[in-house]
This record gives sequence, C-alpha cells and structure tokens, in this order.
Amino acid sequence: MSADDEASRFGRRARRYVGTSRTVGTLAAKVAGEHYLGLKMDREKHAATLRKALGGLKGPLMKVAQILASIPDALPKEYAEELRQLQANAPPMDWLFVRRRMTGQLGVGWQDRFTEFGQDASHAASLGQVHKAVLHDGRTVACKLQYPDMASVVEADLSQLKLIFSLYSRFDKAIQTENIYEEVSARLREELDYQREAKQMRLYARMLAAEPGVHVPEPIEDLSTGRLLTMSWLDGVPLLEAAQRSAEERNRIAYNMFRAWYVPFYDYGIIHGDPHLGNYTVRPDNSVNLLDFGCIRVFPSSFVEGVIDLYKAIRDKDEALAVHAYETWGFEAPSKDLIRVLNLWAEFIYAPLMQDKVQKIQESESGHYGAQVADKVHTELRKLGGVRPPREFVMMDRAAVGLGSVFMHLKAEINWYRLFHDLVGDFDAAALAQRQAQALAAVGLDVPA
Repeated sequence: MSADDEASRFGRRARRYVGTSRTVGTLAAKVAGEHYLGLKMDREKHAATLRKALGGLKGPLMKVAQILASIPDALPKEYAEELRQLQANAPPMDWLFVRRRMTGQLGVGWQDRFTEFGQDASHAASLGQVHKAVLHDGRTVACKLQYPDMASVVEADLSQLKLIFSLYSRFDKAIQTENIYEEVSARLREELDYQREAKQMRLYARMLAAEPGVHVPEPIEDLSTGRLLTMSWLDGVPLLEAAQRSAEERNRIAYNMFRAWYVPFYDYGIIHGDPHLGNYTVRPDNSVNLLDFGCIRVFPSSFVEGVIDLYKAIRDKDEALAVHAYETWGFEAPSKDLIRVLNLWAEFIYAPLMQDKVQKIQESESGHYGAQVADKVHTELRKLGGVRPPREFVMMDRAAVGLGSVFMHLKAEINWYRLFHDLVGDFDAAALAQRQAQALAAVGLDVPA
C-alpha cells in the first residue's frame, strides 16, 4: 500500500468519525431539548440514524453497540433494537493491505512459512480479519490479523460511547452507566492483545479438556504476535444453519453450549463474555467449536457463590439470602424495594432452573416476554431513583441473555434444572479459588486483585 493510499484510508476513517460525532452530538442536542424544553423527539427515527452512522464505521464501536444492545436497559429500547441490527462482519481489507500487515508482524519472507495462504479473508469483523492458511506440516490454520492503529481507534470509539451514555442519562436515570462503561472499556482494551487471547485460548482448552462436546483451537506461538494470532482451523457450520437439524440434534448442541459456558464458570469462576453467534460453529456430530477468546471475565469465588445463593433465595423465597447475594455481587446496601425489583429480573433468568423437567428456555419462542420483564424492571428502577450495576454483573448478565437467545434459536428442550444442579451440587468456594489460581498460572495469566 502506498503512502498516498495510506493517507487516503486514514482520511476516510477520520471523516467517518467526524460524521459519527456530529450524529451523536445532534442527538444529544435533541435529547436536551426534549428533557429541558419539552420538545418532542422521535426516538425511533433518531435511533435508526445512529445505527446508520455506527454501521459505517470499521471499528470496535460497532462491536460495543452490539454488546450494549444485549445488556437489558443499558440503552433505551428504541436504540437497542436498532443497534441489534448491526452486523459483526465488515468489508475485508484487500491483499495489498494483508501483505503489508503480515510483513510487519512476521517479517520479510513471511509467506515462506506457509505452503498456502488465502488472499481473501474468510471472515472480517470489527477488530480484524481471518485468513485460512496451510503450514508445511500439513496443518490448516486460521490467521487472525488485526487492523492497523486499533488502539487509537478503540480510544476514539470509547469517547463516542461515553457520549452515547451521556445522551441516555439526560433523559433516563434508571440505569447508572458508569460501571457498565468501565467494564466494557476494560474488556475491549484487552481484546486488542492477541498474545493475551492466546493465553486465554489455552486456558479454555485446559478448563474444557474433559468436555468431548466442545472444541478449542490451539494457538501457534511462533506464528503469533500481539497483533497476529495464528491458531488451528476448526471446521463447522454457523449455528443458524445447524438450527435446521432434528430436535434431538438441536438439544445436543444446546447441551454442549451450556457446558461450554458454565463448566468454566462454576468450576473456575471464568466466563466467556461474548456469546455472539459468530463466535462458535457446529460440527456434524453436534459438538461445538469456540472460536474467539478475546473477551474473558474472571470472577472471585464469592461472586460465583452469590450466583448460587441468589438461585436458592429465589427458590426458597429467602429475602435475607437474596440481600446477601446482591451485596456479594457488589450492589451497595440494597433496599427492600430494590431487592424486589432486582428479583423480577432474577426470577426471569432463573426460571428454567426451578423445575425438574424438560422444557424450553422460556415458553415464548420470541424475546417479547423477556423485553416485557426488562421494561417492567426499568420502570420500577426509575421510580426508585435508579441503580448502578456492579462491573462484575455486566458480562455475567450479558452471557445469560446471549445464551438464552442461542437456546431460543435452537428451540431446545432440555432439563435445565439437572444441567445446573450437575454443576453446582458440590460447590466449594475455596476449591474453586484454588483451581482458578492454578489454571491462570498454568497459562501465564495473573489472578485479578
């Protein structure tokens, strides 16, 4: 790529960011007018405008928007609905760009390290693109190549995100977004470090070693850098394609997905924070491939214990235990009224785990019921003056909602109660903390403070 091409590309990116800033700023002005001057704002119309502006970016703000759209009440429903329509796939960079980036990562002559290297991207997303290649020993690999200057792009996007949250807070105080912003920011910055992701990939291979229904790629260390992650290629089809299989097969896929997410959580206090449909594929035997390990959340054992305690509190209608669970999660001195409202959402999330029977994840085959519950919670929180969700709550709630959506796509009917109890029946917080520390140390990751 020539210097002129490079300058042109950065110029186009800058213009897109200026356009997005202008769009968000205009919306902020309209919200202020609505709030302080009584002017009427068409939220649906302006939410569509915001989606169009964000969709024109080739950067992580598009990904952040998708994350926020899946967190109940992080944004008004008009905005969340529009942002859900953003696609993770972005137009791939061309071969000249790829050659230049690969030279920067592996040095001159990098192509000699492969017998084949696909010029066209197999997948292009918000932070980078994937190329299929073959090594000299015959192994097929995936080369995940990060777009240039993504650290500066992320910081610019996070500034936009803060402005969007400011926009929201001007007319709705139900959800205080400071901790949501901090959590999303931390996870997004971590995703830029592909060496960290390689360690997290090895961590998941370790945690799921006894799960025959789940497959994790193997990172190729001598062909990886902080901005290039080379890993073994795992064949499979998209989940929505696998959702056309028989009921028995779909239930097996759902079982494997449940184990893939919750064995690490209940055994190690670690969860995959990005249950996006593009992050896994399905094999012919209905086992699943996990493909992306950039967004991983590590929890203290007390948080995991709090998740189990809240289940017991909802089941037994034990208000004192519910208070203890929420305080363990980080909700500060929750009042009785706040506990009552939070329990509305908890009862919805835990409902499939309450009865020892085969059932769907929820009776309705659409997300309308969940949206109704979220709307009711939102209304009640607004009456109480709002709540600040703890940072740990953000990715945990997102994983629960995202996986629920997967199970709905699959129309799965499983005994969720038994799946859950198989994992938590002999829970020991001290043993979890020890397993977690050993697993993190084994792959070179620190135990969070």
